[in-house]
Amino acid sequence: MKLKIETILLMMTLCLVSGCERMFMGERMDTNPVVTFDYLWQQVDERYSLFDVKEVDWGAMYDSLRPRVYNDMSDEELFSVCRDLLNSLNDGHVDLWSSTDVASSEAIFLQRYAQNNIDINTVALTYLGPHRHTTGGLTYNSIDSGRVLYIYYGSFSKKASANQMEYAISLYPDIDGIVFDIRQNGGGEIQNEWNLMSLLPDKKQLLYTTQLKSGKGHNDFGTPTAVYAPSNKGHKPFTKPFVLLTDRGCYSAASSFALSLKSYDNVTVMGDTTAGGLGIPAGGALPNGWYYRIGVSRIIAPDGINYENGVPPDQVVMLDPAATALRRDNIIDSACALIQRQKQK
Repeated sequence: MKLKIETILLMMTLCLVSGCERMFMGERMDTNPVVTFDYLWQQVDERYSLFDVKEVDWGAMYDSLRPRVYNDMSDEELFSVCRDLLNSLNDGHVDLWSSTDVASSEAIFLQRYAQNNIDINTVALTYLGPHRHTTGGLTYNSIDSGRVLYIYYGSFSKKASANQMEYAISLYPDIDGIVFDIRQNGGGEIQNEWNLMSLLPDKKQLLYTTQLKSGKGHNDFGTPTAVYAPSNKGHKPFTKPFVLLTDRGCYSAASSFALSLKSYDNVTVMGDTTAGGLGIPAGGALPNGWYYRIGVSRIIAPDGINYENGVPPDQVVMLDPAATALRRDNIIDSACALIQRQKQK
């Protein structure tokens, strides 16, 4: 079955509503730390969708951390134990909120900032420049002697539409290709992915298959639903070379965008492996009033692999400090060279 973007958004809404129903039911809070910890462990055990790719022994985590929980412990102490429990999943879609603190994946945080593959100052000064253009969430300019359109898109939370892309392309009608840079893009709205893909060639190609968690067992999933490329009806598809730049700071929507674009013949993904985060997250309330969020779906690529821990590029190119010292980005330069080689074919 073909899954439309409206269906995906509805699925996300239903997950969020069902997961958060306790917030609106007016139930009396139970502040017993043992009850709260056990409830959190059980909710993750029954609803979390990625134990296989995360390779976490969830039962062993309970046995290890449960002895640290006791009835008279402070909220701060309980929060610390719950943080350690959720951190074992190494998942950027797993969070915990109290009235005084927020816990997110430490591994994803460190990965994003310690393994970034971009020098943003070099990008701003050498490739975008003071005469750059900004349309919605897209910042762009021509590079490589005017032969390539370079676009930096820093967050899928910022508006990006096919019309905006068409406008940017219209300013440079003679380009040989596009370098579309999403390095350090932490994700955002799935609709923006769809908007951008609607400007690429539509061959009804399979992008991926998605499944929602459907039962309490770790491997209980609903019927797989195939997701195909969106229609480019009403738009002139961009058929020239399109190079997508990624790094370990690309998460959630940025990762699924990279995975989806691998199905397009004129697209090459270049740079480093993304940080993953392909599934749909949903949340709920704990007995003591804290809130949590976990992944409740999984995405399988056309090759049958779950790239939840990171989508690999078609071509690995790592940032060269020697190039950065000269205010050059060797990844962007490699993308431009690839476009010129593909033009000659």
